[in-house]
Amino acid sequence: MSAAASSATACFLSPLPPPRRPRHFLRHLARAAVTKPEPASASSLALPSPWLWARRLCELVPAEAGGRLLSSAAGSLIVALASASLVLGDTGAASAFVVSTPRKLQADELATVRLFQENTPSVVYITNLAVRQDAFTLDVLEVPQGSGSGFVWDKSGHIVTNFRVIRGASDLRVTLADQSVYEAQVVGFDQDKDVAVLGIKAPKNKLRPIPVGVSADLLVGQKVYAIGNPFGLDHTLTTGVISGLRREISSAATGRPIQDVIQTDAAINPGNSGGPLLDSSGNLIGVNTAIYSPSGASSGVGFSIPVDTVGGIVDQLIKFGRVTRPILGIKFAPDQSVEQLGLSGVLVLDAPPNGPAGKAGLQATKRDPYGRLILGDIITSVNGTKVTNGSDLYRILDQCKVGDTVTVEVLRGDHKEKIPVVLEPKADES
Repeated sequence: MSAAASSATACFLSPLPPPRRPRHFLRHLARAAVTKPEPASASSLALPSPWLWARRLCELVPAEAGGRLLSSAAGSLIVALASASLVLGDTGAASAFVVSTPRKLQADELATVRLFQENTPSVVYITNLAVRQDAFTLDVLEVPQGSGSGFVWDKSGHIVTNFRVIRGASDLRVTLADQSVYEAQVVGFDQDKDVAVLGIKAPKNKLRPIPVGVSADLLVGQKVYAIGNPFGLDHTLTTGVISGLRREISSAATGRPIQDVIQTDAAINPGNSGGPLLDSSGNLIGVNTAIYSPSGASSGVGFSIPVDTVGGIVDQLIKFGRVTRPILGIKFAPDQSVEQLGLSGVLVLDAPPNGPAGKAGLQATKRDPYGRLILGDIITSVNGTKVTNGSDLYRILDQCKVGDTVTVEVLRGDHKEKIPVVLEPKADES
């Protein structure tokens, strides 16, 4: 191969040498950055101060290397500096690299953070386990069938939650804030008010009882905070206000009404049941129990059982293992059935002879020998208070005690009668 050909080949295969850059380029750049700008002359008054940087950078960069430098790391740095100078003006290159400190939290934000940190150790995660048998291997397994929230009531290891959280469980496990897990036993429950108490054997230094407040003086509009485990996400905080007071909902287990319920727009989702509702001081004012939502997720309408109601129930469950609540001892027809008959009151379907109403002589609905339906007594008032449906009857009985004698006015046929009935305790369902 000829020398000319070799030279041509070498020129084709070897890339052109990069243009020679000024030595210590970045050092010159940094030195230029800290140099104070010269006083503006009359000729430069027409140019704004940011253009001084652009002119200085052009002097530092050779013209033949400008295109290549823009594609290199040094070129990127120059573009960034020039952009920063155009935005910030000639205030010094160092100001473009200063990272501003995080904005300080406002007083209300600090209060919320502090409330969450102080009350989180009192909130627990409850897992409901059920026994299932494998259809193929016939092995008996414990599988989770639900979960919910709860909170520490005292140093003795009592945990308060909703009855719906533990319903149908063969085994229960409680997870504390430090992720330690303990087997739990049912101390007692009240299906009518959807309250249950569990017991765990945990060291007292791991148990932090939640501060108990008062729900009698609550006002619509005051801030509330809900802590729970929605969808299994442990220790989630949601905030809102009290949207309404003295609401009434029905127990999911028995259908019995729960009065004086707190309505809130704090997000309450599946898994929040049994968790605490707190006021701005971090005191317990309610137990989250239900939401109004067609989809099952939070719709901004949640309900909490007031702490004044919960406190009395918990005390009875811890002391006696059950709640002593008076009953009339009857089974009555659905309200819609009575309305369809054009009547107002509570229609007695059954009054067992060994129950309070049966002993007093209330008559139940029955059929004659020909199969025709004979309506039983229709309760129209108790102790002079009008009764139009089952909720009215329950509300009156909640204000009575075991052993009280109440006067029940009934419509029997085409005439009214007043019958005294001695209230008896509800049968033990534990």
